Amino acid sequence: MQAVLATLGYVLSPDRRRILMVRRDTRPDDIHYGYYNGLGGKLEPDEDVVAGLRREIREEAGIACTAVDFAGTISWPGFGRDGQNWFGFLFRVPAWTGEPVSGNEEGSLHWVPVADVLAGVVPMWESDRHFLPLVFADSPRVFHGIMPFAGGKAVSWDYTEL
Repeated sequence: MQAVLATLGYVLSPDRRRILMVRRDTRPDDIHYGYYNGLGGKLEPDEDVVAGLRREIREEAGIACTAVDFAGTISWPGFGRDGQNWFGFLFRVPAWTGEPVSGNEEGSLHWVPVADVLAGVVPMWESDRHFLPLVFADSPRVFHGIMPFAGGKAVSWDYTEL
């Protein structure tokens, strides 16, 4: 089964204390319903990962990325509907232009304190709590992880930092 290639970006506020997240609250059948997620989505066949990230953030938040920092990759075997395998490229977005919209077809957008995300206060996939400390480390290093899913839940987590 071919993996779905996707991007996941975390747009930082100018003071780097908050991130722009989507609260998936528009479609009750969404497997992410009620959770806060970073921005991003599936790559188009004709785009590289940075172009895909920029397109997704423009579509989802109405802003243009002027700088992106590569955080790492995660393989999510069995994550998607019907056990699809997903492979994600993760980024921090420290600089951007424009004014974020209040929401999109997936949900409402919110500036969420990074500290609250890392403390587990924000409703999100439990599995995100494994890799977000790597994304928001004081001195982040590129990482490559694998997080197999079964029955809608992560069954393990392993990674290598470079």
